Amino acid sequence: MKLYHHPLSGHAHRARLFISLLGQAAELIDVDLASRAHKQPDFLKLNPFGQLPVLVDGDVVVPDSNAILVYLSKKLGRTDWLPETPAEAAAVQRWLSVAAGDIAFGPAAARLVTVFGAKLDAEAAIARAHVVLRRMEDALAGQPWIAAPQPTIADVALYSYTARAPEGYVDLKEYANVRQWLARVEALPGFVAFQRTPVGLAD
Repeated sequence: MKLYHHPLSGHAHRARLFISLLGQAAELIDVDLASRAHKQPDFLKLNPFGQLPVLVDGDVVVPDSNAILVYLSKKLGRTDWLPETPAEAAAVQRWLSVAAGDIAFGPAAARLVTVFGAKLDAEAAIARAHVVLRRMEDALAGQPWIAAPQPTIADVALYSYTARAPEGYVDLKEYANVRQWLARVEALPGFVAFQRTPVGLAD
């Protein structure tokens, strides 16, 4: 099993984290984003969208971080991480959509400005980040995990960019439930940290 990733990509960390939480062995292959290796023909054969991460498992190629989480859960029969009851499966899918939408356009986008110098509207991204963080804060009121009584791939999908939101000038101090949830994820056996950068509020 191989995972094409970059250490500063939250999407890539999402996949790496889940592989580690599952106790699976995988070869990590760094893709040099600065040299645009992800836009070269060899990589585009793996993922025509030219994005990280990509999981290669034998003859199976799985691009997209959330797709990787689903693939590994299904392959390994881990219904604890991806429940099969209709209500819980729907709850997990809802938060995967949040990770792909509100998180990507909120805290992830704000961090893109500071870490990668992306030409995005930082103020708008920070505002969107606080909207989704408030929704997460409310969802975590009275429950330890976002979608089920136990941690699921929804928690994995939301973790990386939420944890590093301060790098994009998104302050987490008003979100006690979110901060406690981050600590619970970090206490899981097999947890691997997302590389920090000295930017934003972390500077």
